[in-house]
Amino acid sequence: MKSVHDNTLSPRLRRPSTCLHPWLPALLIATVALSACGGGGADDPAPLSTAMQANTLVASASVADEDTSALSPSAARARAKRKTATTTTAPTPAPAPTPTPSGRWAPQLGDTWQWQLSGTIDTSVDAKVYDIDLFDTPAATISALKAAGRRVVCYFSAGSSENWRSDFSRFAAADMGNSLDGWAGERWLDTRSANVRAIMKSRLDLAVSRGCDGVEPDNVDGYTNGPGFPLTAATQVDYNRFLATEAHSRGLAIALKNAVDLLSQLEPDFDFAINEQCNQYSECGGYSVFTSKGKPVFNAEYKSLWKTDATARASLCAASKAANIRTLVLPLSLNGSLRYSCD
Repeated sequence: MKSVHDNTLSPRLRRPSTCLHPWLPALLIATVALSACGGGGADDPAPLSTAMQANTLVASASVADEDTSALSPSAARARAKRKTATTTTAPTPAPAPTPTPSGRWAPQLGDTWQWQLSGTIDTSVDAKVYDIDLFDTPAATISALKAAGRRVVCYFSAGSSENWRSDFSRFAAADMGNSLDGWAGERWLDTRSANVRAIMKSRLDLAVSRGCDGVEPDNVDGYTNGPGFPLTAATQVDYNRFLATEAHSRGLAIALKNAVDLLSQLEPDFDFAINEQCNQYSECGGYSVFTSKGKPVFNAEYKSLWKTDATARASLCAASKAANIRTLVLPLSLNGSLRYSCD
């Protein structure tokens, strides 16, 4: 993969939190980080026990998703193993969807999804919702998806500055705090800043102009990461609600990304949720606050076992379906080289 300064392949995906996630440039570093977080060390947790028929696994033999040295700097990010919820296997009844104001789309509990944030977007995947990068996805790709009846969710970082983004110069020095560990060019933002919030309004305007149906603001739990500012859970809730209000005022649906400690507080403000590795880190149970209101939860898992072991994948999917969560098994780079859908 090219560097973050090479615009032919822009970096992707931040998932920071209280300690390091296995997406680090070398496998040894990833193993140490996982151990420090209190997790499974060099191996993953044991698979679930229920088996079901596996769907088609599409993989590129030339792409090793565990080889993070090939990833662009923001295709691998820090994230904690936050053990604040437990995975549930009890069936969740499908409630009636929460009504939304006329004219604003909201995803439904059973909608399928595709998540690709780098590489040439594969528009042939049979999924209702596509989650793609706000800045770098070609206009023709968005048009093609819309013409095919897809709903488009656009990704951007709402909690960090990235010096390769076209609007980076708008951030003031005082807006930017500590660097994200190991990621040159990216710094935590003071989400209390009026200037930061004005930039995010402009990004939401860009989402509207590009034809996005919804948005995925990332890094919305920065208060847990030592950002260099006196941010708290209260300031984070205020900022996340600001993002939701501004998105809704523009007719955009909005996802709550990770931020599992704030699910109950923020569910009323968000239309759906996006989580990474809630099965691996036993945090899926907390998402019942969304699914019980008819709001979908889109989940991505990266564990190698679920890419290579059909029985383990089937067990993963059985648990995800029981919890009414739409789960994909994807490569760490989110480059479209591999996709397994539990739906």
